[in-house]
Amino acid sequence: MNSYFKSQSKDFTLIQGDCVKVMAEFDFNFDMIFADPPYFLSNDGISIQSGKPVCVNKGEWDRSKGREFTDDFNHQWLKLARDKLKDDGTIWVSGTFHNIFSIAQMLDRLNFKILNAVVWEKENPPPNLACRCLTHSSEIIVWARKDKKKPHYYNYDLMREINAGKQMRDVWKLPAIERWEKTFGKHPAQKPLRLLARIILASTQPKAWILDPFSGSGTTGIAANLLGRRFLGIEKEENFLKIAKMRREELENPAIYSQYRGKIVPELSFDSKPI
Repeated sequence: MNSYFKSQSKDFTLIQGDCVKVMAEFDFNFDMIFADPPYFLSNDGISIQSGKPVCVNKGEWDRSKGREFTDDFNHQWLKLARDKLKDDGTIWVSGTFHNIFSIAQMLDRLNFKILNAVVWEKENPPPNLACRCLTHSSEIIVWARKDKKKPHYYNYDLMREINAGKQMRDVWKLPAIERWEKTFGKHPAQKPLRLLARIILASTQPKAWILDPFSGSGTTGIAANLLGRRFLGIEKEENFLKIAKMRREELENPAIYSQYRGKIVPELSFDSKPI
């Protein structure tokens, strides 16, 4: 299969295409999958960004076509994703109320075992302009394993260390993306590297293979490489692939690599232990 981009060390590969078609064409099993599928919330509404009103529309790929379409779409890609997981592998899927209930239903239908529903509490969410409901200040990330009977990997000790010696809870208060994370541009649904770093450290070991079927600007892959994991990303839009490529090429600079590595998990000293 032709790749759009592959890093010099072959630990970061991008493939351009529809994930449903691409996943059906290769035979490889991953230790973990992170997916940030369309939330289907582009409904011509208005939000606030940097103090200014902006349209919430992200593109036609995010426009809702009804519940039946959403369920069918989620069932298709999750079924293929399940086939690409190792027997002890896990999947993390992010969403909001627009799509996360469909995701959970399809995971159950496909015989995944749901482990947690993590709430990512955003530190600086945009206000609710209508003032007729609560401010949307969180997203949900469902964590599930492929096999209900096969044990999965979880780095309990490391998560406890990150959480000041206490058991890691399922509510994570983490900042949104920072300026240095969008040097080459920004995906409209981009996740912060700190969020992906925590997910990767919680559920994979060094040199693990990670798949992101909706890789966008490559955040999952950047976090994976900074943490010594390997990555395959699938993305349809070339403008996002270009951003991901430039972000990965930036890591070839040892000084930048070291700087970013220290930022994504500030609770740890990477020099003191392998991660």
